[in-house]
Amino acid sequence: MCESCPIVDWEKELPTIRSFFARKVDATMTEHIIWFDRYEHDHKPFVGGKNSSLGEMTMAELPVPPGFAITTVAYEQLWSDKTLVHDVNELLRSIDHDDYVANREISNQIRSKIEAVPLPDDVTADIRHAYFELCDHCGVEDLPVAVRSSATAEDLPDASFAGQQDTYLWIQGADSVIEHVRRCWSSIFTDRAIAYRHAMGYLHQTIAVSVGVQKMIDPISSGVAFTLNPSNGDRSQVAIDASWGLGEAVVSGQVTPDNFLVDKVLREVIKREISDKGVEYCLTESGSVEKLEIVGERRTAPAVSDDDLVAIAILARRAEKHYGCPQDVEWALDKHLPAGENVVMLQSRPETVWSQKTKTSVATGGYDPMKSIVTTLVSPLHKKPSS
Repeated sequence: MCESCPIVDWEKELPTIRSFFARKVDATMTEHIIWFDRYEHDHKPFVGGKNSSLGEMTMAELPVPPGFAITTVAYEQLWSDKTLVHDVNELLRSIDHDDYVANREISNQIRSKIEAVPLPDDVTADIRHAYFELCDHCGVEDLPVAVRSSATAEDLPDASFAGQQDTYLWIQGADSVIEHVRRCWSSIFTDRAIAYRHAMGYLHQTIAVSVGVQKMIDPISSGVAFTLNPSNGDRSQVAIDASWGLGEAVVSGQVTPDNFLVDKVLREVIKREISDKGVEYCLTESGSVEKLEIVGERRTAPAVSDDDLVAIAILARRAEKHYGCPQDVEWALDKHLPAGENVVMLQSRPETVWSQKTKTSVATGGYDPMKSIVTTLVSPLHKKPSS
């Protein structure tokens, strides 16, 4: 039995949060919605680590796919339902952390209860309106979007909560977006997340969940860029790894990515190692991920052109200048944007490879940056459930 697992009574928190939004938002936002292109640093506690990074990059005029964050205020309103609070607390207290099979069932029960709670009308109205605005902005009716969890605890220095909550791809239509927002909220109570918080000594109320809704990226190729050479720490170079499609083939060990070095000043490719890339993973229109065999000359062709490499290096350097330290950048070439304008940034964080003395390739060693980009793009590999 886990007597130390109750969740918070959110009613005590909402007045402070709402008073903040009463001061900060303008007519284009509500307490439930913050657009990436209107992000302010003070919004960070309400949008989580992933969304705050996307907002900051957008405001720095880096090419981030457009979207918005559903704030933790919407999530916290779940807990005004006293029946839900009671039922979830009872299930949490029944957990035996040594019984993994039983705890998975308890997790499923908690998630089902969260997903069944009716949302307040103002929350659903704000999500619908924001999604329709995004569709209008992109000029696409029922725009395919990624619906991503962004927990407020992702940046804690003594624990790594990032990647524990769910991501859903190729979601279309306002009703489906709202459904998958609920699933992102409930994913804070996966069996893995519950066990991790227990092991790390965090109460469940430590974490709230924001949800990002962002134009779906369907990449020609994708990869990572470091604003130094990880083999020797040379900050005059940008190291870039690239593979066709989503990068899952790299993470799974089925292909080795192409590896390049670009001189920051001369903007020239000074090193290239092209791999034989036999497979790629691509998105289907149903939102699933399909493994495809690469045939012919494309197997040994570079996954990016020299022009692409220079564009990626320039963007990575801009991120480095903005953040004031070497960066680990996730990027993709969006097949639905015009050539020359299709390099987009998915994430940027402080570089750690050099300090960990990883081997030459930025995709090898104890830290695997390609795994991070796959997490951003496709992991967990969820598709739209059938109705």
